[in-house]
Amino acid sequence: MDFLLAGLGLVILLLAGDALVRGAVNTSLRLGVPALIVSLTIVAFGTSAPELLISVNAVLADAPGIAIGNVVGSNTANVLMVLGVPALIFGFWTDECDSRKTYWMMLAATALFIALCFFAPLTWWHGLVLLAGLAVMLGDQFRAALNHRRADAERTAEAALTDDVEDLEGADPSMRWWKILMFLVLGLIGLPLGADILIDSATEIAQRFGVSDSVIGLTLVAIGTSLPELATTVSAAYRKQADVALGNVIGSNMFNLLAIIGIASLVGEIDVDPAFLRFDLWVMAGASVLLAPFVLLHWSMGRVWGGALTVLYGGYLWLVVG
Repeated sequence: MDFLLAGLGLVILLLAGDALVRGAVNTSLRLGVPALIVSLTIVAFGTSAPELLISVNAVLADAPGIAIGNVVGSNTANVLMVLGVPALIFGFWTDECDSRKTYWMMLAATALFIALCFFAPLTWWHGLVLLAGLAVMLGDQFRAALNHRRADAERTAEAALTDDVEDLEGADPSMRWWKILMFLVLGLIGLPLGADILIDSATEIAQRFGVSDSVIGLTLVAIGTSLPELATTVSAAYRKQADVALGNVIGSNMFNLLAIIGIASLVGEIDVDPAFLRFDLWVMAGASVLLAPFVLLHWSMGRVWGGALTVLYGGYLWLVVG
């Protein structure tokens, strides 16, 4: 029953997160907020809402291992599983991708997070440092997006606006207000409900099987919250959009470290299990470094590499659970 409840909580979280993004995006567009601003703020935060609610609820429920395990486990899964499985099926060709700047920012965010963990428990001042890093990252991306738009002189302003709106997840300029409000209400109700169900059931599972909440966060919760990224990356791999696949993983990892833990640590103290300092944080860092040849040297991520990443993730799970 606890596993069924955990699955139910996860499904509610994912559906509610999607509903909130759709409602927020279309509200902003109907109010005249530029699509560029929406994509850099509302969509980015909205797609991270399930992980954020899980971490905040875990802190309030005195299960900090789930909070930090969710982030560390998700970042590891994003590289090894979310990229590994699609690469195993389709393969990636990254020769035309230019994700070097955001990749270096992700490595910097990873190093900052690991350094702060050695000054645990994570409290409000750790959160402010992480959120300051998030502000720097968002500001840089905002400037880059503006520069890209100015440089794209061949497109008319109307065409650029139309393309930007079409690229936004859940954007529908013709959506009626009643439908927008319905999405917002479902999202705002479903997110805390799903997070509460998932945290309660995951904690029960941990106690029943005698494992720590950290292990549950690193496995069950982390894999579950990485499923949307996996679906997006599989779709991108099928369409030969390696830049979307890499950008999805790099951006998600930065938000996990800077936004989710940053906000959660403002809610309450987050203890860091010594096992994280000895092993899991370094696995997360190692997984991030594994991306270097594909991002910096433009190696192709073929099926062999996809299989290797997938096997590495399976081995990591075996070590964590065992």
